[in-house]
Amino acid sequence: MNMNKEIKIAPSILGADYGNLNEYLKKYESFSDWFHVDVMDGNFVKNLTIGPVVVKGIKTKIPLDCHLMINNPHLYIEDFAKAGAYAITIHAEASRHLPEDITKIKELGCKAGVSINPDTSVDAIAKVLPMVDLVLIMSVHPGFGGQAFIPEVLDKVKWIREHFPDLDIAIDGGIDHETAPLAIEAGANILVSGSYILKADDPEKAAERLRGAVK
Repeated sequence: MNMNKEIKIAPSILGADYGNLNEYLKKYESFSDWFHVDVMDGNFVKNLTIGPVVVKGIKTKIPLDCHLMINNPHLYIEDFAKAGAYAITIHAEASRHLPEDITKIKELGCKAGVSINPDTSVDAIAKVLPMVDLVLIMSVHPGFGGQAFIPEVLDKVKWIREHFPDLDIAIDGGIDHETAPLAIEAGANILVSGSYILKADDPEKAAERLRGAVK
């Protein structure tokens, strides 16, 4: 059901070496379509990561998708846009004024994305799907890497792909060589993967395995 959309690989840099980030990311540039930047505030999720200052310091030719797992994202959208984000993805659960926030992202020149957690129904974002450039389906509970994939979320992917065949659909959490084919078959075309790629002996081969280019 993937509608023959090109499969994109977006390594999550949650487990990256932030002390030497630009050199670290160079190892992944040749086979990455996007870098997925997890931004956590310690409130919306129980983890604390990086802010716009760190994003501004990232020097890479790969587009940065900033995934804002933060409350009141409208307060920080402009900061991340100015820091160099290619796309900004916000959570339906955290945004008080979702359509307005999406409009603001686009007005600032970034691709706009909306995300939902595993327990959130697709109904929560149905009205804004015509507005966004991408939708991110969380296949784990957000906050920490290395969690097990939740297969029930694939029904959301299928519904979105059926009703919005041209939309970029990303999936994030527990993506590896076993779950990636399931996600692609359901309709996802952007695979966000952290530990499976970053901890692999051969990261490029791991990424291409997700893409379906190698077994």
